[in-house]
Amino acid sequence: MDMKRKSVLSFALALVAILATITACNDDKTPTGPTQNIVAIAQGNPNLTTLVAALTKFPDLVATLSGSGTFTVFAPSNQAFTNLLTAIGQTSLDNVPDDVVKSILRYHVVSTAALRSTQLTAGNVNTVANENIAVTLNPIKLNGSVNVTVADVAATNGVIHIVDAVLVSPSVLPIVGTIYAPAFFNKDFSTLVAAIKGASQSTRDLLLNSTKKTLFAPTNAAFTAAGITTLPTSATAIDAILAYHVLSSEVRATGLPNVAAPGNSEITTVGGAKFYLSNRGSTGVFINGRTQVTQTDIVVNNGVVHVINRTLTPPSQTVAQIATALSTASPAQFTQLVAALTRIPSLLNAASAASSNLTVFAPTDAAFQQLYTDLGVTGLSGINDATLTAVLQHHIISAPTTATGRVFSRDLVTANVATLNGNISINAANGTVTGSLAGSRTATISTDANLVNVLGTNGVIHTINQVLRPQ
Repeated sequence: MDMKRKSVLSFALALVAILATITACNDDKTPTGPTQNIVAIAQGNPNLTTLVAALTKFPDLVATLSGSGTFTVFAPSNQAFTNLLTAIGQTSLDNVPDDVVKSILRYHVVSTAALRSTQLTAGNVNTVANENIAVTLNPIKLNGSVNVTVADVAATNGVIHIVDAVLVSPSVLPIVGTIYAPAFFNKDFSTLVAAIKGASQSTRDLLLNSTKKTLFAPTNAAFTAAGITTLPTSATAIDAILAYHVLSSEVRATGLPNVAAPGNSEITTVGGAKFYLSNRGSTGVFINGRTQVTQTDIVVNNGVVHVINRTLTPPSQTVAQIATALSTASPAQFTQLVAALTRIPSLLNAASAASSNLTVFAPTDAAFQQLYTDLGVTGLSGINDATLTAVLQHHIISAPTTATGRVFSRDLVTANVATLNGNISINAANGTVTGSLAGSRTATISTDANLVNVLGTNGVIHTINQVLRPQ
């Protein structure tokens, strides 16, 4: 073989070697590191579907954990979330307020480093919620009891550790298991939660301490039903409302006192104010005539919670003051009644006295106009004091201070009932009241929630549409 052919052959062999080397190098470049971000990995893991569903409520969190960074995510398993829901008395994360869910998620993310299990050190690690997770080693435990079941799932932007329980932050932990918890973890009670947050520290401590107690918890709709659309700005005012919903001992449904109608039970709350409970068994439990207990016996570590459908407000006015306030309201109520009471000082004094214990059937202005027509007079001036006194007394049921005396609409029974001047006839089924004068008009008790069961410090008012006339 001549030199020229040898040179060509050598060149060809060298070219083959170079191509082989290039091919081998290309084969070595097959990716070996993570190819998915944290969110994508979670989305592909059937054990993290609840976590993914929670994350998708918050696009900002999804965007952050899908982007570049060095994150450590402690990812609760589906069972971990199921256990949490059981512990907080909910069936779905959709029932939990969004701000609570988001704070829970943020507490599971460390943004400063992608920490593999071998890089975790004993001590505290700060989360994006700006609250610490306590880490112990050998084996790894978080906050003393939470285990890492799958460690070091590498992502392009960090690392995931799957854990067997949802981590509870230090700020939330004191709430868990208390009478505050059923409201805190349920979006239907966000107004109550806002009230608790606006209350004094002593009131919050009352709800959180270990002493057994009872909370009658109003829903958001309950605040609206009571006309409370804006919470007071004063912590003192909020304290008074909240204290009126708490008893100083644990009273479960079977322990709610049951007094036969027309009676009710006078209950002293932790704030010292009293409310009146009518336990009508199968027909319901009512407080101050207006508020119904809709769910009972949510049992927690420091007592029991009962749900109510109308927020309770402690009375601050006597029945006389209530009537006077309504007489100047818009539309005005009771202008004639207030004028009539002013004519009879003894009755006005009774309606104003703190020691009184009254149930008052209060006729509207239209009812008085009908009375004037029936009597053939033009107004109140056409009725002498003796007659006016007799008529007004016929609208007042009084009881000794040793009895509750305050008959709410839920307490009414069909019977003849003694007033300060003779008997009136009550038909509980029809919601009517009739005076003792034969042939006199029958009055209907108002069904307007603002005009019936109006609780005062010394009695209760029911609005009626006719004046009751005595024999």
